[in-house]
Amino acid sequence: MNILVKSSNGITQVSADSKLLSQRKVFVEGEINAETACEFVKKIMLLNAEDSNKPIDVLINSPGGCINSGMLMYDVIQASKAPIRTWCIGRAYSMGAILLCCSNHGRYILPHGEVMIHEPLLGNRVGGNSSSIKSISESLLETKRKMNQILAKHTGQTEEAVEEATGYDHYFDPEESLKFGLVDEIADFNRLMEEC
Repeated sequence: MNILVKSSNGITQVSADSKLLSQRKVFVEGEINAETACEFVKKIMLLNAEDSNKPIDVLINSPGGCINSGMLMYDVIQASKAPIRTWCIGRAYSMGAILLCCSNHGRYILPHGEVMIHEPLLGNRVGGNSSSIKSISESLLETKRKMNQILAKHTGQTEEAVEEATGYDHYFDPEESLKFGLVDEIADFNRLMEEC
C-alpha cells in the first residue's frame, strides 16, 4: 500500500511500511523465519543508528515459527540501545509470545488480542537410526528448557508454572495474559496511535 506525503519538495508517494518505519513502528507479521528475522534486524539497526534513545514499537501479529530465527530477534530486542516496546495487535503465538513478553520497556496487548505458549515442536518427521533420534530428542528437551527459562524470566513465573502452562497449546486472552505476566497493560488502538 502506498500513500501520498506532502513535504517542502512537493507530494511524493511512499509505501505505508516506510512511513510507519519513519515513525519507529516495526511489524512482525506472519510466520517467523530466516527472512523475516533478517528484515527485523535491519530495521532495528537502522532505527538505533538514527536515534538510540527514542523508543521503537514492535507490533506483533504472528503464529510463531522457527525458534532459531525467533531467538535472533529476541537477542536484538534484548541488546537494543533504543528502548523497544512490544504490542500484540492480533495474535502472538509460540515464538511470537516470546517476543511479546521480552520487552523491558512496555508490553501491551489490544483488547481482543490473544497469546499462546506451548512446548517446542518438531518441524519435520523424525527419521534415522536410534542414536540420531536420541540426539534430536535431547536437543528438543534442551530447547524446551531454554524457552521455559526465558518465559519464566520475563513473566515472573516459576519454571515449574511455565512448564505446566506450556505442556499444551495454552491460549491467553488479554486479562489472562496480564495475570500470567506476558504483558504489562491492555491498551486500545488510540493508545498505540498516541505513540505515533
